[in-house]
Amino acid sequence: MAHHPAPGPSTGLADRARRQGSQTGLAPTARPPLLAPQAHKSDALGVSSAMHCIRLVRPSLALALGALLLAAPLSQPAAQTPVEQDDAEFALRITPEVKVVRKAGPAVVYIETDVVVERVIDIFGRRARGRGTSRGSGVVLFADGYVVTNAHVVAGARTARVRFDPTHDERTYEAEVLSAVGEEDLALLKIKADGPFPTVEMGTSSDLMPGERVVAIGNPVGQSHTVSTGIVSGLHREVNLQTETGTTLRFTNLIQTDASINPGNSGGPLLNVHGKLIGINTAMQQGAENIGFAIPVDRIKQVLEEELLSPAHARAWLGGDFDVDTLAFSDLVAGGPAARAGIQNGDLLVSIDDRAIDGPEALRLQRVSLEVGRPTRLRLRRPGTSEGTGLEVVVEPWSWIDARLYTRMGLRTEPIVIGRSLAALQRRLRVIDLRPDGAARRLGLQVGDILDGLRVDCQPEYAPGDNIRAATDALTLALLIHGKPPGCRIELDVLRDENGDGRLERGGDAPEMFRGTLELE
Repeated sequence: MAHHPAPGPSTGLADRARRQGSQTGLAPTARPPLLAPQAHKSDALGVSSAMHCIRLVRPSLALALGALLLAAPLSQPAAQTPVEQDDAEFALRITPEVKVVRKAGPAVVYIETDVVVERVIDIFGRRARGRGTSRGSGVVLFADGYVVTNAHVVAGARTARVRFDPTHDERTYEAEVLSAVGEEDLALLKIKADGPFPTVEMGTSSDLMPGERVVAIGNPVGQSHTVSTGIVSGLHREVNLQTETGTTLRFTNLIQTDASINPGNSGGPLLNVHGKLIGINTAMQQGAENIGFAIPVDRIKQVLEEELLSPAHARAWLGGDFDVDTLAFSDLVAGGPAARAGIQNGDLLVSIDDRAIDGPEALRLQRVSLEVGRPTRLRLRRPGTSEGTGLEVVVEPWSWIDARLYTRMGLRTEPIVIGRSLAALQRRLRVIDLRPDGAARRLGLQVGDILDGLRVDCQPEYAPGDNIRAATDALTLALLIHGKPPGCRIELDVLRDENGDGRLERGGDAPEMFRGTLELE
């Protein structure tokens, strides 16, 4: 958690209500209004709190390079039920491969997501958008329903449908895409149902030997839970994969195998003869037979711990965090969700929603599953109290967008619509919350102010200007300040309904437009 620097100077002039006395960080501006200017001296904008939600969906990142194809099956056929026999002849047929499938097969899932795709519709290169389906495989690593797969299988999706081998479970479950790391081609899903679910045991890829037998399970070209066998053909392979957008991803240290990895196997497990996970199948060699590649399980463990299960990939923010080793809360943000719930630095986490937190793995899994706005019950123990004394609080996590604006600018916003008529409506942001020690409060912003426009200037020599862009949504604002250094200046145009009549006077004798400069923290 970033520490907030001491307040820096804020640029501003006296507003119209205080021209003869005290100074504030916000000042009235004579700049012409952003909305259509009028010939008369004064115009007014009505304010309404209509909220507009637009969901953006990216096309599936079906990775393809001249040398490689990534998986995606076509359909899901019905499974066949095996017939058991209890005699010596049947026992001879139970090979090591059969034992592997019996042990790990129940944990393999078929994954399907809905995506938006583009296609060329004529010789002039014109494109049309339509809905498509991305399909692949995955494997359950934790009994609560956490599934690991390839990032390209769920690219652009927030939810997915997963199915187990129908001989074990015929239901279709909805799953949430918790996090994904495209550079590693790995993603983590959570099945939205109560477990326990069958899991696969993670082995190690550090002692793999060329020539040792392996088993791959997946859903190639729609053939449910297909098993193929082979050997480790090579280790430490370096492979380039190219996405549809032209971005080339370079993977190192991949496992090469001759076990069949066809379209639809992506995200499925590569297993050793003990039924332990040694890799996640990710690609096949185009134009060649029996050359496939898998991400080593040791790399998967590292990505899970450092990225997929890290707070940076959690969409829900607590306003501080629990240390994975000590389970103690730290970096409490004043006015954040945790502070409002009564949590203090040093409080020890005991459980989340009645699920015991007994170590780093349990904390990572429960933390990444927190949902924005959903009340979450935490049981804590405060240092200095007895073991049996517990503190229970309810916290409502914020989104990463709110977190970024709150920590960097010291405010939270909501979307509103302003305009003189239905034909002239424009989206803007209204301030709904201010951090007690934040830059926005130091500047003089108030709850209810409307962010009308902004301009970012990170140059050493700050030069105020008129290159103002409209502040239309929180996501754009959060992305605009992402990566900007502390001290970077944001020039704000602010509308304030000072007389409370619900109309914003932009000119004449009662201007309600202010301009000031905020420094990012």
